[in-house]
Amino acid sequence: MNESLAEEPGGADVTAERRLDGNALTGALAELFAIDLVPADCTCAHCGRTGPLAQYDLYADSPALVLRCAGCTGVVLRYSSAGGRIRLDLSGARLLVLHLPEQP
Repeated sequence: MNESLAEEPGGADVTAERRLDGNALTGALAELFAIDLVPADCTCAHCGRTGPLAQYDLYADSPALVLRCAGCTGVVLRYSSAGGRIRLDLSGARLLVLHLPEQP
């Protein structure tokens, strides 16, 4: 299954107007995790690119929030909350590294 984004003939990005940065994922992930995951480093399982979730591209205009790698456009994370359930698919993330606050 090819998860890359559709392009018009000539290579035009047809998704640019609906793309948000990964910071828009903050509120949704706060429902599930007590720690802010947006600054966490994520390694894309598709291309190996590593960076904070905030630097990935979020598409929030479908039934689930979809986070895509800015390097290869592969799906890294899917999140949905409906019917009293939260679903989190991280199959496109090879590794997620959380940075814990320093303890005094």
